[in-house]
Amino acid sequence: MNNPLPFHHKNFEKHGDIFKLNIGFGNYAVFSRDAELAEYVLQKNWKNYKKSEIQTEQLAKYLGKGLLTSEGDYWRTQRKLIQPAFHKKSLDTLLDTIKNTIVEEVSKLKTNISVDVLPVFGDLAFKVVVKSLFSNAVTNDEIKTLQDVTEENQLMLVKELRQPYLKWYFQSFGIIKKHLSRSQESRDILLNIINRRKQSQAQHNDLLDMLLSARYHDGSAMSNEQLIDEILVLFVAGHETTANSLSFTLQLLAHHLEWQEKVRHQYQLVLADANSDLMSVIGQSQYAKQVVEESMRLYPPAYFMDRVNLEDDTFKGFHLKKGTSFLFSILEIHKHKDLWEHPEAFMPERFTPEKAKGYSSHYFPFGAGPRKCIGNNFAMFEMIMAVSELVSKFKIYPVQDTIEVNPLITLRPKHAFLKFENIN
Repeated sequence: MNNPLPFHHKNFEKHGDIFKLNIGFGNYAVFSRDAELAEYVLQKNWKNYKKSEIQTEQLAKYLGKGLLTSEGDYWRTQRKLIQPAFHKKSLDTLLDTIKNTIVEEVSKLKTNISVDVLPVFGDLAFKVVVKSLFSNAVTNDEIKTLQDVTEENQLMLVKELRQPYLKWYFQSFGIIKKHLSRSQESRDILLNIINRRKQSQAQHNDLLDMLLSARYHDGSAMSNEQLIDEILVLFVAGHETTANSLSFTLQLLAHHLEWQEKVRHQYQLVLADANSDLMSVIGQSQYAKQVVEESMRLYPPAYFMDRVNLEDDTFKGFHLKKGTSFLFSILEIHKHKDLWEHPEAFMPERFTPEKAKGYSSHYFPFGAGPRKCIGNNFAMFEMIMAVSELVSKFKIYPVQDTIEVNPLITLRPKHAFLKFENIN
């Protein structure tokens, strides 16, 4: 099934906000678009729920044991260690790097022709992550290999998940082995970068410096293996979802020229204030923020979240048997007609600061609870800056009437073609 979303929607409409689906061999999964249950599992009683084997084993074989794929005490220790590097104050030092990388990539955009923006924003987002991690201590060839391997492994994982009956074929013909070998190429590159940094002893104030200087409670640092695992997770989580979100956001703006004008005008006013540093520029670019937030409501990159309960549980009188697989449709929660006014409409005005607080119980673009995406501030800074820069330089027009989706591990756009016209 290339696009399971219509099938899920049909079942939700037929069976209600929670239904069970036989997934074979006597196993069932609970599909849910119940926002209260999602909040309960992800936040209120999160300790009783772990990620499924899709992340902790199948994704982990390509990425290692980083924040995205680890569980239990190990995850708690790593999260506590790495969290400070992603606080807003710490990210302040990276804003120049983020903006300069965006400006450089935006300048390469071709005008007055139809452009598929997904690969463009894939390059942009990957370079932002790489430069934020390593400054300039990485070659173009290294960036290319890291990007190619990240993409190849994601596509392979999608095949494994959608065609489990071909497991014997993938293993017998060395296809998995080939991808694991490519993963090792990435790990070797990252080890070289880490060793070069340790030997140079120069300070770059980038994420690698922050990760290298982080210390556990006993004063020890992360091993090289742990560092590589966490960096690989940052690549996957930090570039894929951002590229998808930017592509959807620009398509939505192409269909709503009035919002392009609002974002453009506000950004120009903010930049005209000589006292505005980059952090306050982002803070004052409220229209760009609202546009991004509404885009992630309509097209959440992490459109499904999975959990398995460790012990029996109850919720609203339902008995939740230990070991039950839960699949939460964030996409369906974000478009639930009981939770949102005109749920299919693009209405960034619903995310004004006064209104946005009211959506916290049913808006999960970065997840919820203690396992909420650690890079949410980083991603928002990057997307607000990218959207603002793009509309300040170009008028953006759609090439087709509809916005199409391609649900893989993340929700991707399909045929995301746009036209860019220079403003000056």
